[in-house]
Amino acid sequence: MIVSPAQLRKLSVRLLPFSDAASETLPLAALLRLSLFQVSVGMAGVMLLGTLNRVMIVEMSLAATLVAVMIALPVLIAPFRALLGFRSDTYRSAIGWKRIPYLWFGSLWQMGGLAVMPFALLVLEGNTVHHVPFAGEVLAALAFLMTGLGMHMTQTAGLALAADRASDETRPRVVALLYVMFLVGMGLSALLVGWLLTDYSPLRLIRVVQGAAVATLLLNLVALWRQERLRPMTACERASPRPRFAAAWQDLARGGEAGRLLVTVFLGTMAFTMQDVLLEPYGGEILGLSVSSTTLLTALWACGALAGFALAARRMSRRANPYRLAATGLIAGLVAFSAVIFAAPMASGSLFFVGSTLIGFGGGLFAVATLSAAMTMATGDLAGRGLALGAWGAAQATASGLAIALGGGLRDSVNALAATGQWGTAVATPATGYSFVYHTEIALIFATLIALGPLVRRRTQSWGPAASTPSRIGLADFPT
Repeated sequence: MIVSPAQLRKLSVRLLPFSDAASETLPLAALLRLSLFQVSVGMAGVMLLGTLNRVMIVEMSLAATLVAVMIALPVLIAPFRALLGFRSDTYRSAIGWKRIPYLWFGSLWQMGGLAVMPFALLVLEGNTVHHVPFAGEVLAALAFLMTGLGMHMTQTAGLALAADRASDETRPRVVALLYVMFLVGMGLSALLVGWLLTDYSPLRLIRVVQGAAVATLLLNLVALWRQERLRPMTACERASPRPRFAAAWQDLARGGEAGRLLVTVFLGTMAFTMQDVLLEPYGGEILGLSVSSTTLLTALWACGALAGFALAARRMSRRANPYRLAATGLIAGLVAFSAVIFAAPMASGSLFFVGSTLIGFGGGLFAVATLSAAMTMATGDLAGRGLALGAWGAAQATASGLAIALGGGLRDSVNALAATGQWGTAVATPATGYSFVYHTEIALIFATLIALGPLVRRRTQSWGPAASTPSRIGLADFPT
């Protein structure tokens, strides 16, 4: 049988991962281009949380407290994501664009923060001829704030644009694809930046960070190119009064789903991220694993997260209840943290690795399911998808930053109290602080399940039973 070139092209597209995410309103080529904004955000996240964090503490010998404050600054902007999303919903330009202006200016903020950051850090280190009090701290804080603002604006507008263009049937797969591209951006950037900074020098740091700034602008420019149609507006249309944020928020919160969803996202994100800075130290200090062994944790977590993304995309394409999927992720988290806790008394590295993989699976499934719920939420007349997605991002980012800080603080304080012997000799070990954090995360998971319960019933009543005809299973179901 002879296969025509058209049939061959159609077959090759169908074999691509996430090919089922394409639709008539959002073709596969446009979707893959649009997903590049997630690559740039992942790259900026690696620069802030990984590369620059290590450089400031080790090579520049800056105080860890000062570094922690600088890294926490972008989290302070996270609550404004709801306002940014609302503004992109109601923005009126002469040519009719709503999302692209915010995606573009977010790219400029992100690029500008990365562009000035190495010079600000060198001033903070003291590599200047004239010493100006607090100049380094102020400049570094501005650089981190600019980068954080750009990341939040870019991601909020980009997710809203993807939700606008995707169809109801393909939206779950679009969500999963965007999350995968975020992980791809983080992974590739970590490898590339780590290789470029093998021989560290201040000049090389400037080149690498500013190269990341240029790459951010190029990636986002390709991502936003021709993603919104031109809809010219008259001067009267642009001058008409816009809805107020307070009124739009009340419109979104009407019915109770939005507020409870934000509480659920906040609690669930805290439950899954409080251990982010503790998992590798736990494996090395308590289980005695080598550096190479604990390095595998990131890969195992990523594999678990990808499996969660694939399951969420496949189930929601069959009209599964996203809140039930979120509950499944939370239950997987209960098993995961229990395995991590019991790994210490059983001295089992294998149980620890299984728990780490399940943490990624449960966290990924929970994140994608709640994001899809925010994308498909009934927004009313005044509130749009940008407001809903911005509120989801605000809750998620704020909870993540708070949970990481609390996790480290709880471990240190509990270990300090346990070392005094006041609680008995049985718990006067370094494992006590870690175990307390993991038990706290289990308690947060139960609290999240309590908050999630009414949402499961409400969405089940509104959606009705799942589709009876299952869709085919193809390579697109596995984002590997």
